[in-house]
Amino acid sequence: MKKIILISALLILQQSAFLHGQEARLAVPSQIQYAWQEQERIMFIHLGMATWQNKEYDDGHFDLSRVNPTKLNTDDWCKVAKSWGAKEIIFVAKHAGGFCWWPTHTTEYCVRNIPWKNGKGDLLAEVAASCKKTGLKLGIYIYPGDGEYGAGDGGVTKDPSKQEAYNKIYRKQLTEILSLYGVISEVWFDGSCKIDVSDILQKYARKSVIFQGPMASIRWPGTESGKLDYPVWNTVSSAALKTGVSTQKDDNPDGDAWAPLEADIPLYNHYWFWAPSNESKRKTLPELMEIYYKSVGYGGVLLINASPDTNGVIVPGDQALYKKFGEELKNRFGKPLKEIQNISGNTAEIVFSRPTSVNHTILMENYLKGQRIRSYTIEGYIGGQWKILSSGISAGRKKIDTFPDVTVSRLRLTVNKSVGIPLIRSFSAFFIKDFNKNR
Repeated sequence: MKKIILISALLILQQSAFLHGQEARLAVPSQIQYAWQEQERIMFIHLGMATWQNKEYDDGHFDLSRVNPTKLNTDDWCKVAKSWGAKEIIFVAKHAGGFCWWPTHTTEYCVRNIPWKNGKGDLLAEVAASCKKTGLKLGIYIYPGDGEYGAGDGGVTKDPSKQEAYNKIYRKQLTEILSLYGVISEVWFDGSCKIDVSDILQKYARKSVIFQGPMASIRWPGTESGKLDYPVWNTVSSAALKTGVSTQKDDNPDGDAWAPLEADIPLYNHYWFWAPSNESKRKTLPELMEIYYKSVGYGGVLLINASPDTNGVIVPGDQALYKKFGEELKNRFGKPLKEIQNISGNTAEIVFSRPTSVNHTILMENYLKGQRIRSYTIEGYIGGQWKILSSGISAGRKKIDTFPDVTVSRLRLTVNKSVGIPLIRSFSAFFIKDFNKNR
């Protein structure tokens, strides 16, 4: 008997050591990545010379005397962001074409040379101040290219003889943005950045996540649909991440680098800048809800664009939609029917005091310890027996599961496969009225 007990104990110790070994290999988020990912919703703001041209791209030679957004109020932009629950604004400080919204002396194609505020304005400073006032974080989009130098994606000039001169210009622009406007939570290098700016980022962007480029710490899904493909893994190989252009296609549940996904989408189908005709292409509330389920509801971060008009105003129709979106999210998910938290192990059970109608669950992992869940099942106790309601593969920060309306006395989550011990941050139940009727 003693021998059997000793063998059993040895097996348990071996199994425990194996699990701990698996856990030790899991990639985990940095505190900066975690804080960014917890935001869940972010608002983009595209206002540029393309806005005045009714185009998506500025050629870098627009008549700046026409640019005077007299009704612009960045506090209003922040109110719109907060209306749908965004926690950060990413402002496009420099888009393709090269126009700069701060008073840089690296170019004449900038805010110093427009009538707005008699050339004394600094829109980046105003956005930064409004974000600080309203409790929003600030991210910056600074396109690596520039029309004046013939530089495109990555900042590579068509004429190699201009590359060194442009590198100096871009490095100075990036330094100005990161050193003069407070804490920048996110730096957006659209199309990657092939100019070496690693020293600048190390000095000024230690509290930032980086979108694309060799120092990237978050990823683009690969489309601008706002939707992710399921399953979603927050991890990739370091080699893929260092390419500067890794996407969801590089997802690897056993990857050694943590790099969550940011699903970006314009409010207009498919335009990033305002134009009178683009308002008719505005997404609907049902479309935004589907996008939310397939971005945040798959474990990603949702980035929705706002497009101020030539007055600098987010138009009333857009504002109304953002507000409705925020209200709908609050109505659906503001208060669960019941929630259990901080469960360590393969099962978690919600017990209702009486039979209760449900059609949604939300599963959240404690991903500070890595993304561990690899397969799970959700069951409802109905008529004296357990019936499968939904199943999934990945969970991560948040996984929303939906199923036909059902009345249950209990809900059970079972993790069928995991790396190490599953750490369940939260498991909650919801009933969305008329959800299945409107699908």
